[in-house]
Amino acid sequence: MREALLEARASAAEGEIPIGAVVVWKGRVIGRGHNMTERLHDTTAHAEMIAITSATEAMGGKYLSDCTLYVTVEPCPMCAGALAWSQMGRIVYGAPDPRRGYSLFSPSLLHPRTEVTAGVLGEDCSNLMLEFFKNKR
Repeated sequence: MREALLEARASAAEGEIPIGAVVVWKGRVIGRGHNMTERLHDTTAHAEMIAITSATEAMGGKYLSDCTLYVTVEPCPMCAGALAWSQMGRIVYGAPDPRRGYSLFSPSLLHPRTEVTAGVLGEDCSNLMLEFFKNKR
């Protein structure tokens, strides 16, 4: 999660919403990303989407069932759908997103075999978001 926080800080430094993500396979980071929606003028350029693309390129295939995604904020429904299609084995996120998070939907948008761990370094992840928006206003 600390690597994902580094990505989130890079995102904030670029004026993007500070969300970062990394994909880990066998203890090695194989994909990383942070929000780039402003830079790329692309509403789909979320941290998770960029990390998934990077990881599938590194793996040479579209399935990530042996991988873990670490992301600073609970994925949105779009990202949850992409994570389901990639069959991500595990998702670990820091801060919940009570307004736009995938967990608002039932049944779950994730692949049925995906394991989820929430709240890892949650306070650090939440504080980064709160500070970013406080400075924006």
